[in-house]
Amino acid sequence: MKFVPASGAATRMFKDLIRIYNKLTERQPLNDDEHHTLERFLTHLSQFAFVVDLAEVLKANGYELTDLQREGRADIILRYLLTADGLNYSELPKALLKFHRYDGETRTPLEEHLVEGAGHVKDQKGTVRIHFTVPARFREAIQTYVQKTLPRYRNHARHFALEYSVQDPATDTIAVDLQNRIVRDERGKPLFRPAGHGALLKNLNDLQGDIIFIKNIDNVVPDHLKPTIIHYKKVLGGLLVEVQEKIFSFLRALQANPTIDVLNEAIAFLDNELHFPLPQELQTASFEKRREYVFRKLNRPIRVCGIVENRGEPGGGPFWVKTANGELSLQIVESAQVDKKDPVQREIWESSTHFNPTDLVCGVRDYTGKPFDLMQYRDTNAGIITVKYWQGKEIKILELPGLWNGSMAYWNTIFVEVPLETFNPVKTVFDLLRPEHLPPHPSQNPLQQKVE
Repeated sequence: MKFVPASGAATRMFKDLIRIYNKLTERQPLNDDEHHTLERFLTHLSQFAFVVDLAEVLKANGYELTDLQREGRADIILRYLLTADGLNYSELPKALLKFHRYDGETRTPLEEHLVEGAGHVKDQKGTVRIHFTVPARFREAIQTYVQKTLPRYRNHARHFALEYSVQDPATDTIAVDLQNRIVRDERGKPLFRPAGHGALLKNLNDLQGDIIFIKNIDNVVPDHLKPTIIHYKKVLGGLLVEVQEKIFSFLRALQANPTIDVLNEAIAFLDNELHFPLPQELQTASFEKRREYVFRKLNRPIRVCGIVENRGEPGGGPFWVKTANGELSLQIVESAQVDKKDPVQREIWESSTHFNPTDLVCGVRDYTGKPFDLMQYRDTNAGIITVKYWQGKEIKILELPGLWNGSMAYWNTIFVEVPLETFNPVKTVFDLLRPEHLPPHPSQNPLQQKVE
């Protein structure tokens, strides 16, 4: 199945425009960077897939988009794009934003994941299983939208088995401002915020899955670029199955009546393939102690992670990490986990060659077919403090161990380099202007197209 974290709001995606809109409404001057950002947005407005919806909501309120552009009324345009008076894009989850434009239609990331999923998780009966984690307050809107648009994609799969879950509110944490003072909501109560994608480990665990592909909601491409994406999804999945079969074979042999040759072969596999060399103190240990160590290391959830060449994108990357007991293991590390004040740590971070685009396939059942309890394989000390935006202001959030770093700290991990074109995230609205997100043959007048 495919697991898509789709809970995040688009606030960060529009943070620069939110700041500009607030200044315009408060009649504050814009600085040079803000002027440049606003000019860029207005100049390329017709290239965004959401421009048709924006024009329609403006017209419903007595405005013509072309008139507003000519008159330089950016405040009105941004009001009906960002706020609840119009499209409310600053508050909606990314899942519901219009990302791509085709002839006669536009698509949200939700729809792109349906089509992509049909290319690599469709079973022999034509069923495509996808699980979306969604914000609680938008769950009904998301489900309604998918059911409304699903008939468009019936030619891609015989059946879409879609599931939805929300992040457990019990995992939410209190937000503070940049001076570490508790942030309070409109009622004066402490503001609780979702504790990052690490809180979704429970959702993943509850699936009781088998082979699970994980990919972020905003990392999607139009149809003409999907063949490469789908090919490498199959490559990662095929490698997972191949390695998993080897591991299961070793575990069955070690569980039955293992010989010294079997144990030595398993030790070599653990060292050469999974990069867990036998600790020095176990080199001369008894057969049983070595067998127990190897069995325990092999009998874990496994993930194959696609990584791309580092081009400076925000996020984590593949690193060796030394654990508290001195063992080395392969981990995905976020920038927030690195002490940038330590020159050695900073140099290691800045010299990294690869980046993790959240492109994972996970094996979450053991050699007997029983689902692992994934909660037992996380590093509970690997929390992260991040800066988010709330009502246009910066706040700090304590996040749980990230889903693909601290929450998978004690999984077996394999990193595989995949082409850079498989990674096309939309972190800011201007990422939608990248060639990968634009139509191969864009219409000259998208506002004249009828878009359903």
